[in-house]
Amino acid sequence: MEKEATRKRVAVDNPADIAVIVVYFLVVLAVGLWAMYSTNRGTVGGFFLAGRNMVWWPIGASLFASNIGSSHFVGLAGTGAAAGIAIGGIEWNALVMVVFLGWLFVPIYIKAGVVTMPEYLKKRFGGKRIQIYLSVLSLLLYILTKISSDIFSGAIFIKLAMGLDIYVAIIMLLAITALYTITGGLAAVIYTDTLQTAIMLVGSVILAIFGKTLIIIIMTIIINK
Repeated sequence: MEKEATRKRVAVDNPADIAVIVVYFLVVLAVGLWAMYSTNRGTVGGFFLAGRNMVWWPIGASLFASNIGSSHFVGLAGTGAAAGIAIGGIEWNALVMVVFLGWLFVPIYIKAGVVTMPEYLKKRFGGKRIQIYLSVLSLLLYILTKISSDIFSGAIFIKLAMGLDIYVAIIMLLAITALYTITGGLAAVIYTDTLQTAIMLVGSVILAIFGKTLIIIIMTIIINK
């Protein structure tokens, strides 16, 4: 009973807020399903490379959304509030590395006719062992660091906002993501990432303005006391 009461206290009880959250998930799912039916998924290139016919801006938005996730809004923001803004330095490093990757490594991949690092290493050094080793290592590192932290952060938000059990929230996130990713391929991921980028940028600006206004109000109250 106490646990249920606590859950009700922290959950969002405003119908407008709940509607925004529900509409968000429905729109993301709708975009993923639209991409699934509107793109060619019948070939390997169509499924894994989005048919090689994407324009630059959704690709850039997908790169942005793939790097920025719930772990940044929840994890980095919380760490920054507790320990200082220095934690944001990791993103400055990421900015430099992405530019370095685009200008130096991508031309090499294009010239070699490959699309992944394991594929390039196999072509460069020969043999499948190095390709399999790097593929497995990359999957393990990505699942145990990036994906797990993003899912956990997103589940924490859903738990606090909607009062759901954290495991139910995790299953819901995985189910929605798997539905459009497995059925729609890379094109579905790119289109949904583009939508996510727009939502994150607009939401971040609104949140920054709201936070700054709230800080000014609090500081004014403290000074006038």
